[in-house]
Amino acid sequence: MTNPSHQTARYIDAANQFIEVGGTRFAYREVGPRGGVPIVLFNHWAAVLDNFDPAIVDGLAGQHHIIALDYRGVGGSGGSAPVTIDAMARDCIAVIRAMGFASVDLLGFSLGGMVAQDVALKAPGLVRKMILAGTGPAGGTGIAKVGAVSWPLMAKGVLTLRDPKTYLFFTSTANGRKAAKDFLARLQLRKSGRDKGPTPRALLRQLAAIKAWGLQAPQDLGHIRIPVLVANGDNDIMVPTPNSHDIARRIPGAEPVIYPDAGHGGIFQNHAAFVPKALAFLAA
Repeated sequence: MTNPSHQTARYIDAANQFIEVGGTRFAYREVGPRGGVPIVLFNHWAAVLDNFDPAIVDGLAGQHHIIALDYRGVGGSGGSAPVTIDAMARDCIAVIRAMGFASVDLLGFSLGGMVAQDVALKAPGLVRKMILAGTGPAGGTGIAKVGAVSWPLMAKGVLTLRDPKTYLFFTSTANGRKAAKDFLARLQLRKSGRDKGPTPRALLRQLAAIKAWGLQAPQDLGHIRIPVLVANGDNDIMVPTPNSHDIARRIPGAEPVIYPDAGHGGIFQNHAAFVPKALAFLAA
């Protein structure tokens, strides 16, 4: 464990950095004390570096080296967004190895959790521990319908002049609406050096990858023999919550944490509880 008293920069101040791997330039940011096993963050559909929640990143960075990554073809990374989770996982493995790490922890949210599962299966010796949030397994319930669920709520966001994540990530209760407002405000705290937004093409290509993941044959998650924490809200409409229970049942020893009155963005709504839980899990 690195020294928790080590002074760290805030994620909103982290420099944009780049590494070239296999002819493609990948964008990333890092924060927290160097040394030890880093936590690599994989984010959601259409997310760029500015979509990682500063409350969670900074909470973890008090004790860990954090690396947030843009997928190929998204944000500051070059190339075309892959249309399979398989290709995204291979990219992430290559980037981690190019950075010189022999062992990492992974925190994957939504699409990122799908990528993280595939990384753990493809490179089992590379991943020490893994946190899967708001995500589902290959062939999981409702995953192929993410687009069908999302488009109407994205349109609602346009019509109501609200960020669609208000409706996609959070419940419509008073708690959910306040959490959405607070989360979206945190995403705007960075004022300079912001990442490029996703292109419509990248958004559609990533959605194709998610749909294909939902339609493909289930993977044998019993092969994942590392500690895994599975987190979600109890009312996830994007990647239905039963998928989190399914993952937790199928990965030996995996621990589920389901937050009440919370949706897809349950870890953002409950960041004050999630961060200590994640730190304890990583330290165990």
